[in-house]
Amino acid sequence: MQTLPFYVYVTFALTVILAIWLLYKAAAYSKPLLILISLWVVVVSVLGVNGFYRVRTMPSRFLLLVAPPMIFILIILIMPRGRRFVDGLNLKTLTILHIVRIPVEIVLYWLFLNKAVPEVMTFEGRNFDILSGLSAPFVWYFGFAKGGLNKGLLLIWNLVTLGLLLNVVTIAILSINTKLEPFAFDPSKIAMVYFPFLLLPGCLVPVVMFSNLAAIRQLLIKRPLAIIA
Repeated sequence: MQTLPFYVYVTFALTVILAIWLLYKAAAYSKPLLILISLWVVVVSVLGVNGFYRVRTMPSRFLLLVAPPMIFILIILIMPRGRRFVDGLNLKTLTILHIVRIPVEIVLYWLFLNKAVPEVMTFEGRNFDILSGLSAPFVWYFGFAKGGLNKGLLLIWNLVTLGLLLNVVTIAILSINTKLEPFAFDPSKIAMVYFPFLLLPGCLVPVVMFSNLAAIRQLLIKRPLAIIA
């Protein structure tokens, strides 16, 4: 992959840091959570710098980047202790966390301009995830600062934004693994197999998805919104 403008790297790095910090804050500054995420980021970053995820194998090594955090999320949601952890997360912070989806979409657009991702992965293509980020401050304000949104509306918003996230994840998978238009793209040139952008599928997507799933679980529990916020 070609060298990109410096501001692309800086914006992406700050977005990763912000997402991790907001999840850390939502978890009442849980040190075990921060250590776990930090270790995962270091491991995948070292592997990425050494080109591990760019090697073409069957099955794709890209699965080793995205599968472990997804499996971990599933385990948390299944285990009683994990569910207690999820139920203790701050819903207000989980909601504003989705603001990171704005710079993510901007970075994806910059990558497209530099021919590092296909257009279909951007807001000019079939990726509408920027709507999640743009709406997050309003949902946070009216749902918590003003208390004008009930649990049902917050639940619908989380379900919709989770769907938008799954949409772009599907697009990314098709872009890497298919030759069908408009998804076809040279896997060796796509940014997501290069450091630091491999942290998008390896860290940012799991953090955002976990925030959605945790919020959905909390909103489905029959408790007043004032308690879970």
